[in-house]
Amino acid sequence: MTDKLWGGRFTKDADARAARFTASLAFDRRLYKQDLAGSRAHARMLGKCGILPEADVAAILGGLDRVEQEIESGAFPWRPELEDIHTNVERRLTELIGPAGGKLHTARSRNDQVALDMHLYLKEELNRILGLIRGLQGVIVDRAEEHLGPGGQVGDGRQGATVMPGYTHLQRAQPVLFSHHLMAYFWMFQRDRERLADCLRRTDVSPLGAGALAGTTFPIDPKAVAADLGLAKVYENSMDAVSDRDFILEFMAGASILMVHLSRLGEELVLWSTAEFGFIEMDDAFATGSSIMPQKKNPDVAELIRGKAGRVFGNLAGLLATMKGLPLAYHSDLQEDKEATFEVVDTVEAALEVATGMLATLKVKAETMGKAAGGGFSTATEVADHLARKGLPFRQAHEVVGRIVLHCLERGLALTDLTLEDFRGFSPLFDEDILTQVRPGAAAGARRSWGGTAPEQVARQIAAARKSFRHWQSPAEETV
Repeated sequence: MTDKLWGGRFTKDADARAARFTASLAFDRRLYKQDLAGSRAHARMLGKCGILPEADVAAILGGLDRVEQEIESGAFPWRPELEDIHTNVERRLTELIGPAGGKLHTARSRNDQVALDMHLYLKEELNRILGLIRGLQGVIVDRAEEHLGPGGQVGDGRQGATVMPGYTHLQRAQPVLFSHHLMAYFWMFQRDRERLADCLRRTDVSPLGAGALAGTTFPIDPKAVAADLGLAKVYENSMDAVSDRDFILEFMAGASILMVHLSRLGEELVLWSTAEFGFIEMDDAFATGSSIMPQKKNPDVAELIRGKAGRVFGNLAGLLATMKGLPLAYHSDLQEDKEATFEVVDTVEAALEVATGMLATLKVKAETMGKAAGGGFSTATEVADHLARKGLPFRQAHEVVGRIVLHCLERGLALTDLTLEDFRGFSPLFDEDILTQVRPGAAAGARRSWGGTAPEQVARQIAAARKSFRHWQSPAEETV
């Protein structure tokens, strides 16, 4: 007699190479908790519906408890020839309690069983990831508030709000508050949290009861199983239930966007930690050294966040390619969802954890940032705006300021080096206010439009962020 659950039809065992190729135990044993939870709920439902006698249900539940104890203690006799977690559990259950163990699979297929395992697993991990995003956002808000300074006054790097260059095309563009820059990431991660919370709603569904694809002739109660497992609803269509992996694709898509944001943050921290920028210094706990150059302090953690984003993107692309050609309903191709999902989950959770620690501990060199904020004629727009407020059309003001910048470049001057007379040599519309407006701190503080970089606007963002935290006590409360 073959060890397989489906051995009756076959007259010989699988080729060893085919058995190795089709086996999933090496990775799906990770789902043992979800598999046991689904089996317990299924057994209880079979009893309540009168499909199995209560004595069998009690034996099954007791046996599943023993199986779990064996797995967690390391005593479980894993049998690779049984190919997957489901078969291993069922076979061991039967060894422990006798024929009643074989009744557990009544009105159930491995097709709806494995789909259920993935729903349960991903629901749990989504809630964990939502919590990790919330933790990272908390650090962002704390550091943004720290660098907003006492009373929200704009400083020069020694006191008040920290000013830094804002960039476009990686060229210095306009001065911004460092807090403003940080809060941009808060809102990116807020969208990530919202996307994944929405994905959780479509993960919170039970496929159990769909059988192999067409349902079952037994009088089961799928909604009772879903309720027992804490799942919000059941699939409306049994073929869809066993073949759907949209919830995994959606998770991977959301995870990919999340990793884009983490990678962008990592890239900026890499740049800012260079001698050329000198804006930050990584804490020793989140940096590494060189095996040959003793002076080096490398931002490896940030680099690996950036690098590991590609793993997540690749897994999304791979599963999309797997799914695109599958007719209904179940196919073994769907086995490819597990390793990809596990790797995405592991990568995202690890990246969030180290990003949070790295951002919480890095040293910000506020004075260096402040000095850089005035470089590259970053307040030139303020000069043009000054003229526009005096009635000069902005395009003409733009041209005037271009000539001023050329004048400074030819003489090695900064805008803050010019006198009022120098400015009036280009336009009589300039008044004494221009001497203040060309200072980086004043330029940043003047941008009071909604979402702008002025301290009061950044303070408003921080208050809104903290309010969102008060309304979100836990991932489960926010989403399901």
